[in-house]
Amino acid sequence: MESRDLICIVCPRGCHLHVDENLNVTGNFCPRGAAYGKQEVTNPTRVLTSTVRIDKAIFPLCPVRTNGAIPKGKLQEAMEEINKIHLVAPVSIGQVIVKDFLQTGIDLIATREMPIVE
Repeated sequence: MESRDLICIVCPRGCHLHVDENLNVTGNFCPRGAAYGKQEVTNPTRVLTSTVRIDKAIFPLCPVRTNGAIPKGKLQEAMEEINKIHLVAPVSIGQVIVKDFLQTGIDLIATREMPIVE
């Protein structure tokens, strides 16, 4: 593994991190930055936000997100699965749309109330 330079996104400070070959992190102001640097180099993850199709609702798309971070390498597969989902109103905010999304232990949840529109 080669060393990498990153900007920490854990807090607004935006520390400039350097992670060397031995996973030693420098440039961090707090311990969270060190943990972020190590994770970003060894197993980067992201929270995914998107929309899914929905019928009988005020809007044709319902916003969704994962309720935790999933491996960055699974984002393309995740979007392919999200594009297959088709909901029918009503949907509640926080409602689980897909439990254990992509066998990651993370759920896909709705982020907006979508009542029935007749």
